[in-house]
Amino acid sequence: MTDTPDQRPAETTLAFLRSVFPPEWREPALGPDGVSEWEKQNGVVLPEPYRTFVAEVSGGSSLGPAGDGGLQPLGRLPDTWPDLGPRQPGKPFPLEAAWGWEDDESVDPDDPRIDAVFNKGSIVLGSEDGQSFWLLLTAGPRRGEVWMVADVGAVPAPGDQAWGFEEWVRHWHTGHDWWA
Repeated sequence: MTDTPDQRPAETTLAFLRSVFPPEWREPALGPDGVSEWEKQNGVVLPEPYRTFVAEVSGGSSLGPAGDGGLQPLGRLPDTWPDLGPRQPGKPFPLEAAWGWEDDESVDPDDPRIDAVFNKGSIVLGSEDGQSFWLLLTAGPRRGEVWMVADVGAVPAPGDQAWGFEEWVRHWHTGHDWWA
């Protein structure tokens, strides 16, 4: 578990995040105490700038990067999230590189490694096209990166040099295709 928060993000980062999430679309921010309580219950300290964003700017937003319903509130799961066991954001995310289990002949549909990808070391930022989900990694060697996980595999977004939360939001804000 990362015991201490990362360095607070620059004010320019927070100003950008405030500007792209208009107040009328924001869920109430959780406040520092709310974030600390969530972190304590889940055994993890959230990566910056997401941590400060949910504490001070917005707890989620119906407008946002994820295509199906915007930015998911902290700790909530999209309606289409698969029931693969309990979420464990404080346990290390099990991957260090993309893994397409659909084409991996050593994997059967009940492989516990798949459940671990969905449930360990991340929070869910939102869903895309129903069965694909944006994750922010909260624990493990790739902590702070945004990944996409679906029923066929998991990949860092947009590739091996994955975005952090700010870069993910910036890319969405430009209107470019996710994988371009």
